[in-house]
Amino acid sequence: MASSFSSGQANAEGKSEFRNKKPKPENRDESELLTVPDGWKEPAFSKEDNPRGLLEESSFATLFPKYREAYLKECWPLVQKALNEHHINATLDLIEGSMTVCTTKKTFDPYIIIRARDLIKLLARSVSFEQAVRILQDDVACDIIKIGSLVRNKERFVKRRQRLIGPKGSTLKALELLTNCYIMVQGNTVSAIGPFSGLKEVRKVVLDTMKNIHPIYNIKTLMIKRELAKDSELRSQSWERFLPQFKHKNVNKRKEPKKKTVKKEYTPFPPPQPESQVDKELASGEYFLKASQKKRQKMEAIKAKQAEAVSKRQEERNKAFIPPKEKPVVKPKEASTENKIDVAAIKEKVKKAKNKKLGALSAEEVKLKMETDEKKKKKKK
Repeated sequence: MASSFSSGQANAEGKSEFRNKKPKPENRDESELLTVPDGWKEPAFSKEDNPRGLLEESSFATLFPKYREAYLKECWPLVQKALNEHHINATLDLIEGSMTVCTTKKTFDPYIIIRARDLIKLLARSVSFEQAVRILQDDVACDIIKIGSLVRNKERFVKRRQRLIGPKGSTLKALELLTNCYIMVQGNTVSAIGPFSGLKEVRKVVLDTMKNIHPIYNIKTLMIKRELAKDSELRSQSWERFLPQFKHKNVNKRKEPKKKTVKKEYTPFPPPQPESQVDKELASGEYFLKASQKKRQKMEAIKAKQAEAVSKRQEERNKAFIPPKEKPVVKPKEASTENKIDVAAIKEKVKKAKNKKLGALSAEEVKLKMETDEKKKKKKK
């Protein structure tokens, strides 16, 4: 008995020691643990992972604008085909103007209904079917950014939205290339489809643009980050020293106010009381005039103003008929005696030119020339 007890005690101690011993972690760098290895992809969710399916039916519905009705009618068979592969039912109600997606008994992926909901949302936001159907993939997500309530002034909102698009869509295209996302600006929303890291950057750029920060600043930082990501040594380091830091300069164009208020000198006495209408009439003598005389004076003043206005109007009309001032005619200067042409000298030059023989030499002249040339050669020898 004693031997059996001692052996049992020894076995218990061995088991306790085995339990207390924990596997020691391997000596790895933190950067290796934090970074995702290149080419790694999460395994797809199959029917074997959830063979029994879902317990309850889930459904989502969204409204779409009237102008999307024609396009949705055309592409709806393709939408149904894409969702039927994942065992999701889709219905299009043209009377209410709504799209509905719901799960079936065969649906095994619990998250596919969320992706189907995003699909009909994107279709309602003027995204084409070819781009919207990508949301059913595992490594693709979407983000619908509401920008309508970020700027109160309508004109300012339109300008900033156009700034996000850029001339001929160049800014939007650059943003798509840097973030690997498809971006659609429509009305009061911005729809983006792509990887999670790209969607985060797109949201930041869109919100900053609506806050009056030009998208070119964010595009520059994204370009630098893209180059830094290629270097394996800089992955674990901070990139703040490489990124540009733009200073905000809010300089007012008009420093001085339009209306300058000049303070008057302080005086203890109150200002003089203004003259009443009766006082003015007494000073001018109108007070003692009769009603008919006052009326006549008013009519004369009105007639004088009318005559002045008529005369001004007539002057403006006559301006068109006033001829412009002509420049004085400049008489041509007489030729000076110094620059007069010598006719006699020109005649002599012409005669000399006529006497000169033009063209090829005659046969006799050629013979004489050859003889003289031969004589010259003999003398030289």
